[in-house]
Amino acid sequence: MTVSPSSNLAWSRHVKFRDITSADMGFLQALYGSTRAIELDRTGWSKAQKDAFIQMQFNAQHSHYQLHYPDALWLIIEQKDVPIGRLYLEYWESQHRIIDIALLPEMRGKGLGTEILLGVMKKAAHDGKAVSIHVEKDNLAMELYKRLGFKRIEDKGVYDLLEWRE
Repeated sequence: MTVSPSSNLAWSRHVKFRDITSADMGFLQALYGSTRAIELDRTGWSKAQKDAFIQMQFNAQHSHYQLHYPDALWLIIEQKDVPIGRLYLEYWESQHRIIDIALLPEMRGKGLGTEILLGVMKKAAHDGKAVSIHVEKDNLAMELYKRLGFKRIEDKGVYDLLEWRE
């Protein structure tokens, strides 16, 4: 599916979206690493061990996403032309699936995630669809999803499958 990010996600006042490129892989790997930092701090591993683990896990996740979500939008979230996050989104027949959303640590807790999610929800409502996402049970953003009206529809072990419907 070819979808222009600017025409479909032009609802944000504070960020813009663009397609990822091969030049973004370093940023995306570092962003992924930031989402695992708390977990890795408990390991006692050296920086080199953590870096190797992050590289391996990022590559595995990226390959998995590309294989299993071939029609997804692979987007960099930018603020003032500087990458601050990623949004991976696929439009399905019955729903809009958020495959992944992440912001740099210094951008979290400022309302940007809420704004982005509300935009995704608004587009889904306009299209008459639900929004779904898998979220780790201990993810700090779980409270945000609940506050926005997402409900758990399936327990997937470490993850909950959440859904929002208008």
